[in-house]
Amino acid sequence: MEMKEKLKVGVLGATGMVGQRFVSLLADHPWYEVVTVAASPRSAGKTYEEAVGDRWKLDNPMPENVKKLVVKDLHNIEDVVADVDFVFSAVDMTKDEIRAIEEAYAKAEVPVVSNNSAHRWTPDVPMIIPELNPEHAEVIEFQKKRLGTKRGFVAVKPNCSIQSYTPAFHALREFGVKTAVVTTYQAISGAGKTFKDWPEMVDNIIPYIGGEEEKSEQEPLKIWGKIEDGVIKKAEGPLITSQCIRVPVSNGHTAAVFVNFEKKPTKEEILERWANFSGEPQRLELPSAPKQFLKYFEEDNRPQAKLDRDYENGMGVTLGRLREDTVFDYKFVGLAHNTLRGAAGGAVLCAELLTAKGYITKK
Repeated sequence: MEMKEKLKVGVLGATGMVGQRFVSLLADHPWYEVVTVAASPRSAGKTYEEAVGDRWKLDNPMPENVKKLVVKDLHNIEDVVADVDFVFSAVDMTKDEIRAIEEAYAKAEVPVVSNNSAHRWTPDVPMIIPELNPEHAEVIEFQKKRLGTKRGFVAVKPNCSIQSYTPAFHALREFGVKTAVVTTYQAISGAGKTFKDWPEMVDNIIPYIGGEEEKSEQEPLKIWGKIEDGVIKKAEGPLITSQCIRVPVSNGHTAAVFVNFEKKPTKEEILERWANFSGEPQRLELPSAPKQFLKYFEEDNRPQAKLDRDYENGMGVTLGRLREDTVFDYKFVGLAHNTLRGAAGGAVLCAELLTAKGYITKK
C-alpha cells in the first residue's frame, strides 16, 4: 500500500519511556509523521528536547525532527488535535483518567491508538495483535455509534507480557490449546525504568508485578473472543495460570510455558505451524510487520534476551526448547521485545493495520 501523503500524528505522553519509543519509531516512518507532542502541564511550553532533558531512555539518539517541537498540554485537547489525523497514547495517569481522556480525544473526532491498559476491557474497544485478531477492528463501527463520532474511536494493544506466548498458542489453535502454565521473566523497561533509575534491580529478582498475572491470564481470552451484539465477548478458554517476575534485564520478556492440548500434535506439527504462521500484516506488507513472525531456535540455550530480542527489528517472537513434558503435553520458551512488539511497536503496527483497512484516514 502506497501513501500519497503522510498522515500527521500526535503522541500523548511523549516524554515518558513509551512515548520516547513512539517518537523514535516514527522518525523515518513511510506513512506517518510526528507533528505534535503532548505531555503533562509541567512539560507544556518547553521544546521536546528541553522537556525530556537528561531523561532520554533509549540507546539511539533523539530524532532531530522532534527536538524543537513545542510540547502541548495534553489536557488542551482542541489545541493538540488541531493539526493531527490521529494520536498514539502513552499517557501516565490513573486508569479512570486515561479512560476519560482517551474517550475525549475520540469524541474530538481523532482516532486514538493506545499503549495503555485502561480501555482493554471496554467491551467495544478492540485489543489487537494484528497477526492474531485483525477482524476485531470491525467492532469500531459499534463503538463510534456509542460515542456519536464519525472518525473518532479508541483501539488498544494488549499487555507486553502476553506477546511471548499468545502468538505461539494462536498458531496451534487447531489442536485445541486446553490448559497452560506460564511464568514470565519481565524486563525492567516494562516498568519504564533503566538500571540507572532502578539500582535495586541489579543482582535482584522481584517475584511480583502488580496486576500483571491477571492480564497474562485474561487478555488472551479477549484476543480469541468473538464480536457479538456490538461488543467483544471473550473466549471461554484455554485456562491459563501465570506468575510474573521482574528480572534484571533491560529489554525483552521471556516466558517459560507448559501446555496441554485437546488433540496432542507431534513436535514436527508444532514446528511446522510456527514456521509457516503469518497474518494480515504479512499479507498486506505493513511497514512494521516482521517478515517471519515466529522463529524457532534448535539450540538448547536460545532464545536469549540479549541475543534475540531485536529479531525482526524487535517485532518478531522467538521460541525454543520445545519438548514433551512429564506432566503436560509440551513445554517451551518464548521471547518478545517488550517495548517494541510489546508496546510502541505493537501499537504502530496496529495503527498501520487500521490505516490499511480504512479506519484511520486523513481528516
